[in-house]
Amino acid sequence: MLCDECQKRPATVHMTKIIQGQKEEIHLCEVCAKNKENISLHNPFTIPNFLTSLLDTNMSPQHSFVYGDEMCQECGMTFLRFKQEGRLGCEACYEVFEKKLNPLIKKIQGNQQHVGKVPRRTGGVIHLKREVKQLKQRLQQLIEAEEFESAANIRDEIRDKEEQIKNM
Repeated sequence: MLCDECQKRPATVHMTKIIQGQKEEIHLCEVCAKNKENISLHNPFTIPNFLTSLLDTNMSPQHSFVYGDEMCQECGMTFLRFKQEGRLGCEACYEVFEKKLNPLIKKIQGNQQHVGKVPRRTGGVIHLKREVKQLKQRLQQLIEAEEFESAANIRDEIRDKEEQIKNM
């Protein structure tokens, strides 16, 4: 789909307005969206505003933090600038700001680790591998807690699942 404004570049910004039951859709390229002032003036919902609201409200005391002068050495991004722009500068930023991003990611996704969707037909092996991974973590916890009988049961379950994976 081409930009409604310039008719040259692909539309990457899609906005739908519904005013008194009238629906109006606008499809713009990034360049035209930046030049179109009325979008930012009349649309308080932007990614930076959304992230700011999540970062500034309802954070538990254990996740509260000071923005400080912490900076990514790769791209020069600061967390304050991320908060203003709504996007990180490079992949290294994820590690630099990990402690500050984890509560935000958990709040948005409900989990800090991406699990994704797996097709049912082909997902059997993937589901088993995930189960094995979780069982191995549980096994490690049981060994550390010196609950060797329970650990032996988990070990056997891991072997069974790994055998199922080999036979698929």
